[in-house]
Amino acid sequence: WNEGPLHAALKAWYAHPGDAFEVSVDGFIIDVVQGDLLVEIQTQGFAKIKRKLRTLVKSHPVRLIYPIAREKWIVKLDENKQHEISRRKSPKRGSIVQLFDELVSFPRLLAEHNFSLEVAFIHEEEVRYHDPSRRWRRHGWVTHARRLLKVVEQRRFEKPADFYDTVPASLQGSFTTADLAAAIPGGPRLARRMAYCLREMGVIDPVGKRGNANLYTRAAEF
Repeated sequence: WNEGPLHAALKAWYAHPGDAFEVSVDGFIIDVVQGDLLVEIQTQGFAKIKRKLRTLVKSHPVRLIYPIAREKWIVKLDENKQHEISRRKSPKRGSIVQLFDELVSFPRLLAEHNFSLEVAFIHEEEVRYHDPSRRWRRHGWVTHARRLLKVVEQRRFEKPADFYDTVPASLQGSFTTADLAAAIPGGPRLARRMAYCLREMGVIDPVGKRGNANLYTRAAEF
């Protein structure tokens, strides 16, 4: 299945004795089957599995695992991908809000009682090699693989209310996506996606306008 090393390592990490792997269920291949629970691991691209998840949750409990790198080391290989020529720690630290970059594909799925989502905060290596023909991006450095070093924390979301505290505590009362962007790592684009997801889940409500910008506030029922 053209499985990458990060996906394979997470599948092994989450597996329990007696689990089944790569099982066909309702016409879809499932990463791990734990009794009645179907476990899917997706390292990126939720849009690719939208139809799969929406179909499976109709009749099966499904848990989606998504890794976010708390710490990352960049490893560079030579052009032959044989020898390591450098290794450095990235200054970037992953945040829970990164989840919304992917969750925008199906924010309402959390309302399904059969669906849960678990974020695995990890330490990882990102392995790159140099391809002179692709100098337009990263000066020719191409991501070759992602490798799991360890899982440091897990956070599970089983219903929309579990996302309530992803809204920064500094945003009291009403706020715009510009306010949200200033309060989270990731910038305006991610803030817009986060606001869309939280609105679709009913975690925040639109309450008017500030100029041309929509105003939101935390939903009262939470």
